[in-house]
Amino acid sequence: MGCVFRPQFAPETLASAARAADVAGLDELWLWEDCFLSGGISAAAVALATTEHLTVGVGVLPVPMRNVALTAMEIATLCRSFPGRVRIGVGHGVQEWMAQIGAKVASPMTLLREYVTALRQLLDGDEVTVDGTYVRLNGVQLDWPPPAGTELLCAAGGPRTLALSGELASGTIITGGTSPDVLRAAVAHIDTGRALRTQPAPHSVVTYLQCALGENAESRARQELRSWDFDVDADLAVYGTPAQVAAGARRWVDAGADTIVFQPGADVDFAEFVTAVGTQVQPQLAQPY
Repeated sequence: MGCVFRPQFAPETLASAARAADVAGLDELWLWEDCFLSGGISAAAVALATTEHLTVGVGVLPVPMRNVALTAMEIATLCRSFPGRVRIGVGHGVQEWMAQIGAKVASPMTLLREYVTALRQLLDGDEVTVDGTYVRLNGVQLDWPPPAGTELLCAAGGPRTLALSGELASGTIITGGTSPDVLRAAVAHIDTGRALRTQPAPHSVVTYLQCALGENAESRARQELRSWDFDVDADLAVYGTPAQVAAGARRWVDAGADTIVFQPGADVDFAEFVTAVGTQVQPQLAQPY
């Protein structure tokens, strides 16, 4: 279980928020690299350096923004410095933003396939030479590769990207605004890709889940869903008491998620939110049922 520190929160508050999550015993803290807010790798380094036990995830780094060799170097540095506490995902990026920075490509699927393939090889310590449509490397090898088996997640929404993630990545990140039924369908597409692997491997499914705790929780959850232009009557959020939130989140676990990342509204006191999730929701959701 985790919570997402949204990039709408000021970056100078991240260190104290991460410490609050660590003290509360929260499993994971997740970060977004949204244009043009906080950098994902630099924010992850802040959160990791100011905590002792917390796992920090970045979901996700948009691949058009970053040379794959640089991404491999950054991931390796974090994973060697904070072993077992780093989860990094990559994805297409918001195409409007990619166009805004002059990085949009004609075929995002081709780029993602080339990128994830090369990044996996680099993280495995291989020397990589590739002359693809978008990814071109000539004898590139990390001097300081990360520990063996370093996780590489991929954000996915559509059937083709979900299948690609199942085929090439070690886990898939599912966006907020995904109902349990849609998640089940997504897992089926992931499994289609996993069937293409030459060797079976575990595959994590990380799901962001809109959450509101405390007073007027239902109305605040609905307001947040409206702000994203989601259907407020669809099954897209959990809200209420910690027990109600834990019980509600089980619907996404039953649909195939092994990691639930609770997403607060942009106006909450984040330290209070992570403390409540870590000390009250997480213990209940972790119980067998």
